[in-house]
Amino acid sequence: MRIAILMTNTDESDFAQAWPKDGEKFTAMMHRVRPDWEYVVYPVKDGAFPDGLEGLDGVLITGSPASVNSGEAWVDRLFALIREIYAAGLPMFGACFGHQAIAKALGGTVQRNPGGWVFGLVEAQYRDGTKLPLYASHVEQVTKMPEGGEVLAEGPDCGVAGFVIADNVMTTQYHPEMEPEFIAALVEHLASELPEDVTEKARSSLTKPADMRGLSERIALFLERS
Repeated sequence: MRIAILMTNTDESDFAQAWPKDGEKFTAMMHRVRPDWEYVVYPVKDGAFPDGLEGLDGVLITGSPASVNSGEAWVDRLFALIREIYAAGLPMFGACFGHQAIAKALGGTVQRNPGGWVFGLVEAQYRDGTKLPLYASHVEQVTKMPEGGEVLAEGPDCGVAGFVIADNVMTTQYHPEMEPEFIAALVEHLASELPEDVTEKARSSLTKPADMRGLSERIALFLERS
């Protein structure tokens, strides 16, 4: 299968440069479970979009510190592409910003979290009864799903931690691509910018790794079924 990764991460800080880009992270994440698939990265945050959808078997949309409510030109262009992908029936998965962008592009609503930041390791509860430890880093969330959306998972202070639309869309508010070393470094990197209680809660949550493989396998099965 040939999968497009739409990279939306706008962080170009020195901290970000010390780690693999999100295109590499998502490729490594999926290589864990489907090493024979082909992954093609498009840095859409820089205006690099696919010329078309022909030859693609699925699309993954990454996370980003950007807001889907920013009104930036590349974000609006991404919304248009999401609608095109959806209309074509191509399976599409989004994580964090990608989750929110799919929701907003298809008629949903994204707003600031009433409880503020959700950061660190959290437990996502899936509708099939599965509980997955996953990394979180968000201050906005989906508050209204698009038409046809069904809640896939819930999490702390997050009623829509993931949703599906038929066999075409699957999302997560969380970060299946993040490695334990990266999230630990990110907590320290943002410590001077976030409230002290947010940082301390995030630090204390990192007692075990997230189940990256568990969610990666769900993503792969979704793409295959679609």
